[in-house]
Amino acid sequence: MVAVRLQDVAIRAGVSQATASRVLNGSTRVPGAGVADRVRAAARELGYVPNAQAQALARSSSGLLGLIVHDIADPYFSSIMRGVQTAARAANKQVLLASTDRDFDIEREAVSTFIAHRADAIVLAGSRQSSEPDQGLEAEFERYRANGGRIAVVGQPVTFGAAVVIENYSFSFELAEALIAQGHRRFAILGGPGNNRTAGDRRNGFVDALGRHGITPTVEVAGDFTRDGGFEAAKILATALGIAPGNGDPICVFAVTDVMAIGAIAAWRELDLSVPHDVCIAGFDDIPTLRDHVPSLSTVALPLVAIGELVVKLALHPASTSDNACERVPGEVILRESSRLGGP
Repeated sequence: MVAVRLQDVAIRAGVSQATASRVLNGSTRVPGAGVADRVRAAARELGYVPNAQAQALARSSSGLLGLIVHDIADPYFSSIMRGVQTAARAANKQVLLASTDRDFDIEREAVSTFIAHRADAIVLAGSRQSSEPDQGLEAEFERYRANGGRIAVVGQPVTFGAAVVIENYSFSFELAEALIAQGHRRFAILGGPGNNRTAGDRRNGFVDALGRHGITPTVEVAGDFTRDGGFEAAKILATALGIAPGNGDPICVFAVTDVMAIGAIAAWRELDLSVPHDVCIAGFDDIPTLRDHVPSLSTVALPLVAIGELVVKLALHPASTSDNACERVPGEVILRESSRLGGP
């Protein structure tokens, strides 16, 4: 079947191709109502499908917002995505989604694709690397911004766009202080990948708070930022510490994400260890999954959906083309059953 061309619509409506284009592609230079109605009627009769790229050129806007996350299955990111979708819909934008599995080559490819599709804005949700900056990505973003594109990130401040900054260091510091006030004196850490800035900030804040009280973590084990990463790291930690059922005063473990904490609890359950009787644990994020989790998990609660809404507002704000605007979000330490000394 041969596609209906814009020229076919123009002939049916009795107008020039330029006039048909202005009507159907959203140009501000629209002819009189009678002419426009005739063109739209001809397009409907012929089954004409407008060219999205032509519309973007005519309107100087594609109506698209690109969203890049590390892991679509992680409730942390899916909650942020929900907020992004809500804010994008309110701004009459459609969301293009890419999930990178924390592969920064895939992230660069997604950025290039969104730019090629003339996305009005691009949002990066997820920690940046603690190693050298990605100069290639930064250069591409600078060109994108020079052509009117807008960028915002969730995580840490960046040189190439606006940012919703999560105070990972200070919130984990507060969590450690709260756990010490709860009576804990022995701690271990389930950390994330060494080059992940979020994992590093959360670990460092927690350890620095312990140091103020003369406490050093008994052991630290690193794992992937996933449920399975927490599961495997927790087994290693239990072996290293010789944790056994009913072995006395439980050590308190800080997992740098809730999903790692959930994996850790599952691993200990396989070893017949009970939380919080044999080992205590706290996480970070307060993902929605925790509402149905037993035992209830101590954590730092972040307004994840609101973060998604805020990053879209930053991305679409005119200032983000020239200013690296920063918004910091609140967090709240919540102590629940998983860290309660003496059990529930």
